[in-house]
Amino acid sequence: MLWGLIGLGLMVGGTLVKAHTLWPEGWQDWTVRSLQVNWQVGAVLLIGCLGGAQASLLSQISYVLLGLSGLAIFTDGGGLYYLQEPAFGYILGFIPGGWLCGRLAFRWRPVQLESLALSALAGLGVIHLCGIVYQIGLQMIQLLSQQVQLLEMGAALLQGIFRYSVILLLPQGALICAVSVLAFLLRRIMFY
Repeated sequence: MLWGLIGLGLMVGGTLVKAHTLWPEGWQDWTVRSLQVNWQVGAVLLIGCLGGAQASLLSQISYVLLGLSGLAIFTDGGGLYYLQEPAFGYILGFIPGGWLCGRLAFRWRPVQLESLALSALAGLGVIHLCGIVYQIGLQMIQLLSQQVQLLEMGAALLQGIFRYSVILLLPQGALICAVSVLAFLLRRIMFY
């Protein structure tokens, strides 16, 4: 239960905090650059790696329900209108993605950095798969209600997949690296 509450706090906080990295600007100069994503997905994967499948499941379901109830905890607010947003499929994907990440993260003993990275990568894959399937569903509903034609549906679907998946994969890959190292260190400190 405690890990679930910590996970919910990480989710809300992660939505508000942008991810940054150090970037070389020459031989000795380094600068801080934005990754153009927030820590929301990183929080999903971190709670899975630290708290396990049940804690991740509890925190993600709580996060989705609180956001749908009207609290502005999603990236662009909250409320039932979010069900019509293409990004909501990715938010729904937090539930199975976080669960899978947590399940895999505790499968290998002793904890290894590679196993944490693979479990986070699997969780991210499920998040994106759910998001893409949700976008297909939204486009199919519009097609069936005769609001769009097939060609328009395909173009909108490709644009949504590019916007919500393709361009975010590299920065989210950097988040996986950070989450894996952080989870590895924290699990070593906490002796599990």
